[in-house]
Amino acid sequence: MIDVIPEIFTGVTTMNFTHGIWYFLFYIYSNLSNDTIKLLVFMTKIEQAFQLFDAYNQQDPSEVIWDGNRYPSEYFYAIQLYEWVKKLNPEASEPLLLASRCQHIGRWEIDRKTYPDGRVGYLKWRNDLSHFHAQKATEILQSLGYDADIIARVNEIVLKKRLKTDTEVQTMEDALCLVFLSFQYDDLIKKHEEEKMIGILQKTWAKMSEKGRQVALSLTYSEAGQMLLNKALKGAG
Repeated sequence: MIDVIPEIFTGVTTMNFTHGIWYFLFYIYSNLSNDTIKLLVFMTKIEQAFQLFDAYNQQDPSEVIWDGNRYPSEYFYAIQLYEWVKKLNPEASEPLLLASRCQHIGRWEIDRKTYPDGRVGYLKWRNDLSHFHAQKATEILQSLGYDADIIARVNEIVLKKRLKTDTEVQTMEDALCLVFLSFQYDDLIKKHEEEKMIGILQKTWAKMSEKGRQVALSLTYSEAGQMLLNKALKGAG
């Protein structure tokens, strides 16, 4: 039986937590040990946010196997995105760090297959996903008492507003591209023909800043991955 409950849940029971993010948050806290709950109480607000973002993404039913270990997919990629953001900007702001940990929160909950085939259906799916991520992030950050200004800024980054002109949004985009190149690229090579992969790489390159491109060039690729990247960059030039 939990004897320490964070302030936002004082006096609350499962009877009035009937749906949505509030039920999820109550469920998460209810299934943590007393020691973990006590630790949460002494965490900074950003650490509490990371804990809740991670707990949500750990529900992803799909898995990534990396270095012989299994991880829920979106949890794994969120951690890698966060790490890349910190590498690209060691002085990253709190909103940027928060956004990096929830950029694709709950992504598995909106299936691409529920949208029409083709580019129009794909773009609608991507747009709906972005707003879904922003809403989930907002609900969690509000539950922790974050100021509206910080939440609004997190949303701007998650929604990638003013890409190319907002430096933090561009850092996020660079980090997303680097996660793809570091952890997803080789698997995608196995699924697509060379011509399609070259197109994907050229689109990825176009999204990145010069700094992001230089970091991408410094990565170690498989033989097939390096060959395709060379062809893509030659074609782009």
